[in-house]
Amino acid sequence: MAQAWKCAGLWWSADGPVLRWDGGRRSALAWGKRVAFGVAEGGVRTCVGARGHACAARAVVSGRSTGARCEECARLDRAHSVAADTLADDPRPYRVYLAWFGPGMVKVGITAHERGAARLLEQGAVCFSWLGTGPLMAARRTEELLRAALSVPDRIPYGAKRAVRSSLPTSAGERAAEIAELHTRARTLGGWPESLERAPYEPVDHVGIFGLAGLPAARGEVSELVAGGVVGGRLIAAAGPDLHVETEGQGVVVLDTRLMTGWELVPAEGVGNTVPVREFKGVPGVQDQLF
Repeated sequence: MAQAWKCAGLWWSADGPVLRWDGGRRSALAWGKRVAFGVAEGGVRTCVGARGHACAARAVVSGRSTGARCEECARLDRAHSVAADTLADDPRPYRVYLAWFGPGMVKVGITAHERGAARLLEQGAVCFSWLGTGPLMAARRTEELLRAALSVPDRIPYGAKRAVRSSLPTSAGERAAEIAELHTRARTLGGWPESLERAPYEPVDHVGIFGLAGLPAARGEVSELVAGGVVGGRLIAAAGPDLHVETEGQGVVVLDTRLMTGWELVPAEGVGNTVPVREFKGVPGVQDQLF
């Protein structure tokens, strides 16, 4: 029987995407590389635990969950997190940013200064620009100011991001146009915290590192992995947690690598796909390959 591996998620390095595995092993990904794995026959998806600790109950979790955590571990994971607003006394400096994912899809967010642009890569931001740097609560107040005054959300659904990646504007200037306008409007607003140091407009484009130039339209997205299921094909792009894979006879399919966690995975052959796929609505065309 082939050795089984457990995926620890997708990580973005300066050179591109890397799949991490329990035990420390890493698999660098490159465009054109064959990606193929199967889910162990008779396997179940178990909770990945929280904050570096295994799930005490080894609870079984849904195949559709991107978090792969049981209710108790999910609660523990969010405890003392910036996202849950439980770290108001965090002394680290934070940055506020505007990120663009496609036409009409701009969000405002914050990230620890020490992380650089890692958070933007993890979210699949096509382009972004910093707005300012300051203490956590000042960054939070600035985020709220933009949400209220400019109607800029702090979340963009992943399904919406995936559906438009093949039809993005071809020039970096066009892709950055919306954040350029919002950056200018944001700087004219009153009510900015005095402790937040404002940043000039300096757009950063991720089309190159994501491999999105000339990306063919995806047929749909993997909705879940299943015991005995196989995913295989040629990697043509990656953005955030997503792999765009070209498969034989099924077109391009997007795999959210967060769905891989919690399963025991084994090597597989071929370029086919036998796991459920949710088709995108209104996709211009269906390609003739998937992974």
